[in-house]
Amino acid sequence: MISQKIKQEVTQFIKGPAGQLQIVLDKAIGTPRKALGFICHPHPLYGGTMQNKVVTTLAKTFQNLGVTTIRFNFRGVGQSDGEYNHGDGETDDLLAVINWAQREIGYNDIWLAGFSFGGYIAARAASLINLKQLVTVAPAVQHFPMAELPPITCPWILVQGERDDVVPAEVVYAWLEGRNPKPHIISFPDAGHFFHGDLGELRRRLEEALHDN
Repeated sequence: MISQKIKQEVTQFIKGPAGQLQIVLDKAIGTPRKALGFICHPHPLYGGTMQNKVVTTLAKTFQNLGVTTIRFNFRGVGQSDGEYNHGDGETDDLLAVINWAQREIGYNDIWLAGFSFGGYIAARAASLINLKQLVTVAPAVQHFPMAELPPITCPWILVQGERDDVVPAEVVYAWLEGRNPKPHIISFPDAGHFFHGDLGELRRRLEEALHDN
């Protein structure tokens, strides 16, 4: 089983809808769960990659809870082939990575997280696949048609910085007014979009919220 061979920072390439996709697998820490965690990075046209610090913090959070994680670069980012496709192609990239991982590693439970643009992709995928857990961090509500998404019925945590000047908190909270069911909200009164100085606290609070899931 590939899961028994996973070491930290194993980079490899898989076949995606637009060519090869660059992925990184990280093994679970502590008591492993039979779960795979996938983390979606911020906007490809604005420097978003799987090495983003919020993304790696989300991955480490899942790993500390016993979840093997997979980060990946969307099409056109890093060593992934293709070009930016306004969210449609990126959703296909995510689904391709999930399908590959379930086929090769074999775990059924899926934990999915996304930051900013990646939060939109993750929330969009929540209506397409069965999730054990969804985490969205500062989802890009004002830039993408998130109001059109179907209800998100899986366990869902939304994290938001109150001083976010990229994805304003008031816009996110207004969007949530129309959601049913609503997520569990973790707010950071002094955090900006990238959670500078708050990444350790972000991990701690998420681990606490996810511990019993």
